[in-house]
Amino acid sequence: MTVASKVKQTLAQLRGAQSTLKLYSAASRDEEAKAAFIDAASVTGEVIADLEDRLRTIESQEPQYKGK
Repeated sequence: MTVASKVKQTLAQLRGAQSTLKLYSAASRDEEAKAAFIDAASVTGEVIADLEDRLRTIESQEPQYKGK
C-alpha cells in the first residue's frame, strides 16, 4: 500500500469518526457532553484539512498517485 493510499484511507476513517461525533453531539442531552463532541468534531476537521493538504502535496510530487 502506498503512502497516498494510506493517507486516503486515514482520511476516510477520520471523516467517519467526525460524522459519528456530530451524531453524538446531536443526540446528547447533556450540554457539557454536547460541547465536548462538537469540539472533538472541530479538531477532527482540522486534522482532516491538514491531511487533505498533505495528500495534495503527495499527488503533486508523485502524479501517478493522483485519483487512485
